[in-house]
Amino acid sequence: MKNLSSSKKAVIMQIIPELGAGGAEQGCIDVAAAIAKSGAHSIVVSNGGYRVSELARIGAEHINMPVHSKNPVVMWRNIRRIRKIIKKRNVDIVHVRSRAPAWSAWRACQKTDAHFMTTCHAPYNISGEIKRTYNSSIVQGEVIIAISDYVAQYLRDNYKIEPERIRVIHRGIPLERFHPSAVTPERIIDIAKEWRIPDGANVVLLPGRLTRWKGHSVMIEAMSLLNRKDVFCVILGSDQGRMEYRQELDALIEETNLGTQMRIVDQCHDMPAAYMLSSVVVSASTDPEGFGRVPAEAQAMGRPIIATDHGGARETIMRGYTGWLIPPADAHALAQAMDEVLMLNDAQRVVLATRSMAHIAENFSKEGMIQKTLDVYAEFLGSGILVPLKSEPFGKTEQKTLEPKLLNSAE
Repeated sequence: MKNLSSSKKAVIMQIIPELGAGGAEQGCIDVAAAIAKSGAHSIVVSNGGYRVSELARIGAEHINMPVHSKNPVVMWRNIRRIRKIIKKRNVDIVHVRSRAPAWSAWRACQKTDAHFMTTCHAPYNISGEIKRTYNSSIVQGEVIIAISDYVAQYLRDNYKIEPERIRVIHRGIPLERFHPSAVTPERIIDIAKEWRIPDGANVVLLPGRLTRWKGHSVMIEAMSLLNRKDVFCVILGSDQGRMEYRQELDALIEETNLGTQMRIVDQCHDMPAAYMLSSVVVSASTDPEGFGRVPAEAQAMGRPIIATDHGGARETIMRGYTGWLIPPADAHALAQAMDEVLMLNDAQRVVLATRSMAHIAENFSKEGMIQKTLDVYAEFLGSGILVPLKSEPFGKTEQKTLEPKLLNSAE
């Protein structure tokens, strides 16, 4: 086993298709920064993206390679390219975060001394044996990180994996950014003006790219059933070229006479302020998500959250204590939950916010995610990689010892 205390500087290389928006990309950058801070050499291989410049600022090296490609010829050529980097940089650990590059990196590591590990970010669809085989690259790691217990169970159910090879490491929320005290009133006002929110309206926010399984039509139906003129709903997400689906949603809004109460916004560069503007946040995904950042971020901001009762949301939301869990694709249940949230008084909202923020700080912080990932690296290296963790930004909490209480209790 290789040791950080030796004269050789440890070299850890992460591979991800591209460096754009998304939880996997953010996690990759966060871990890259921690590797560099620990004194090891941090390398990220990707096909580029607008966030590449962040790596230079955190002291990590970026190598551009078409690892995003699913073309078999390109994937085969990437084997040689990755192996060349491993040998030239004397890489100790190759950590891959996606299926296509996992095939290339797994083969590349086989003729080197580098350890190979993966992160499974989602319960990938298995529609047949060909798809099962393609997905299986993610389980070839000596260690496989699952971003939730739900994803870990998916791996156990669908692949013959020794339990000791799976490590559950939930995604982490940057609490220094996602906290009410970090958002100025001016930022909230700016978002309200940009979105043309009516004065005095209760704002329902549904963040999520415009794809059918995110449950936008369920949200529209629930707004119609709620039938409250004092509620304004913002669907926040890019159509990413799905113009037909966007037009379908626009038509549905008009058909339900909600044109003055609903708006689809393409993007937001200040999500903490968007959360603070909201009276209630909704995650209406009809398919289970591997983790789901929206429920965790909303709770970190002290916002009431309603999410569908499956996937990672079951792990980030404490039912009846920090949020609401409702059946998938159930507009009536969503409308009822929204009505319950909007009926909360100020004292009840304060209690809910306190519980939610403590829960996320205790269990889903960025620092916790980073440290657990570095601990996995240390298993391979035979020595502790320690990043100087920040103290708890808002105080250590004893939330885990509390007995759940009903959300409508202000005690």
